[in-house]
Amino acid sequence: MASENKYSDDDFRDQSVHGDHKPTNLVPTEPPSPRVPSAASTCSPKLYQHSFLSSYDAIATARKVYLRVLCGGVFATIIVIFTVFALLWGAFFRTPVNSLPGWVIDFDGGMVGKAVVSGLTTTNPSSKVSWTVLSADQFPNGVSQVASDVSEHKAWITVTVNPGASDRLLSALASPDADYDGSEAVSIFASEARNENAFRVILGPSAETALSMISAQFARHLIPTLTNSSTLVELMTVSPQTLTTPISYRTINLHPFNQPLATVVIFTGLIFVLILSFFIVMIANGAREASDLRRLLNFRSLIVLRFLSAFGAYFIVSLFYSLLSIAFQLDVTHKFGRSGFLVFWMMNYCGMLALGLAIESMLTLLTPTFVPFFLLTWVMVNVSVCVFPIEVLPRVYRYGYAAPFYNISKIARTVVFGVKNQVGFNFSILIIWTLISCATLTIFQYWAHRREVAAAQQTESEKSPVDG
Repeated sequence: MASENKYSDDDFRDQSVHGDHKPTNLVPTEPPSPRVPSAASTCSPKLYQHSFLSSYDAIATARKVYLRVLCGGVFATIIVIFTVFALLWGAFFRTPVNSLPGWVIDFDGGMVGKAVVSGLTTTNPSSKVSWTVLSADQFPNGVSQVASDVSEHKAWITVTVNPGASDRLLSALASPDADYDGSEAVSIFASEARNENAFRVILGPSAETALSMISAQFARHLIPTLTNSSTLVELMTVSPQTLTTPISYRTINLHPFNQPLATVVIFTGLIFVLILSFFIVMIANGAREASDLRRLLNFRSLIVLRFLSAFGAYFIVSLFYSLLSIAFQLDVTHKFGRSGFLVFWMMNYCGMLALGLAIESMLTLLTPTFVPFFLLTWVMVNVSVCVFPIEVLPRVYRYGYAAPFYNISKIARTVVFGVKNQVGFNFSILIIWTLISCATLTIFQYWAHRREVAAAQQTESEKSPVDG
């Protein structure tokens, strides 16, 4: 047995010392340990060093949150487009849905008056004005009283057949007059500054088209009656306009829209007023967050701070916004003289209060994350009722009579162009909006303050040591 042992103990000892050979594995090896995830995938990722598609767990989680918020916001925006934006699109769709009322007054009583009244009152499906015939006896002061009534918004448009129109025409036919002017027969009274879009798109084209047709038809019926007249040749030579246009019309624009800058104040500028109000809301909110006053002040001090900040900031901003228009020579003295600027400034101030305090109130309820959706809604609801007269829009737009934009626009038209003075009524609407927003802001802030105080107290109680 000893002879069969090839290696002695000394041999093993020598090999282990010199390391010339490695001994065979006499003890079984342990199985490999299970694979552990690399520390790189579990530790916090380094900042500013990763791609959007990185495999880090933290990046994957952040990516899911980002896509969820982005897709949710885009979906909410699409909902706003098809609900809120549809209000503005609907205000232009097939407008006018309804006709505007107009008056026809015959001060002549002859063949010219009868022809005009009959022509205008004949059913015309394409007419955008519904004509009502009024007796001349209702206007004892004549045509001047009609013009005054249009200025006072008792009618959108009037057509008057002027006194003696038929007598002048018959006299010109009997004794040709080179100075005969058929346009003296009929007058159109309207006020462009009341609503320039209505004047240019609805009132003017409807009345002028109808009267042009009446004039042409009247001429066609008149000429055959003169074939045997002894003055026909003389008429064709001396006064051909008496035959071609025996009656025509003049458009009298009682309040022309003659200040292009007013477009900014009356329409486009209203959006700027709202945007400036939104700026003040967000600046004040940022100031409260940066100073931590939102958490440091009690409810009474916080709500007073919000009111004072809003009223004070709008007072200053509205002044400089008003001065900008004056710097570009907008004339605001037409109705109230030098006091017109004060009315103009207070219009912008009350407008900012009515618009901005509503945003201030909703900011507390919706938070800065969702308040832009309210801003879009607030813009569209107001703009939709300022382009065309509410009377020609579908009934759903009747809310516009109480909309801030509509009432600001009415005040501006009175100050700039001198149209009917309803400034007191319009200011009262803006003040009512301001009071409503003050009430809702107080309620929402009280609710939010109580919730924040309760959350802070709960956090403090969780941190305090529990008695043994």
